[in-house]
Amino acid sequence: MGSIYVHEMGHVAALRRFGIKASAPMFIPGFGAMIRMKQAPTSAREDARVGLAGPIWGLGAALAAYAVFLVTGSAIWAAIAKFGAWINLFNLLPVWQLDGSRGFRALNRGQRWFLVAAVGVAWFVSAEGLLLLIGAIALLRLRGEAPDKPDQVALGQFVLLIVALTALATLSVPPPGAEPAAAVVTAP
Repeated sequence: MGSIYVHEMGHVAALRRFGIKASAPMFIPGFGAMIRMKQAPTSAREDARVGLAGPIWGLGAALAAYAVFLVTGSAIWAAIAKFGAWINLFNLLPVWQLDGSRGFRALNRGQRWFLVAAVGVAWFVSAEGLLLLIGAIALLRLRGEAPDKPDQVALGQFVLLIVALTALATLSVPPPGAEPAAAVVTAP
């Protein structure tokens, strides 16, 4: 729940930066959370910044959980980091109202091809199945309307999120009850 809240607050912070009024995060059991904008972003670039801000903040939450795991060795924190990263990676699907769709709309055709290639490389390295779905949907959307001007910020953020979230989503989580390596004591 905390990871989802942090993700949604990323959207809220970006909306405030653009002067767009929005509701507080609302949790929907079994679905996640959402915020309601009281006005729309003025451009695809602005919408991309708002859309990708959630996964960026979500990445921060996953990295914080992973840092706690590294310090404590507690497997629950590795699991939280992995699940938080996977949920944010899922949110990068370029469909419907998901954040990936909002980021994808700001990319021109060449950038969309680059993103598909980056997703393919990430899948090749990690074998994370969700990347196949992200890449397939991105390929299907290549024919849709695209802006003429490139949006380097949106592309950079999208690729960074794909790489970093994939790395965290494919973490090896120690089994429950496993002792942290530093705390293992053997009897003589």
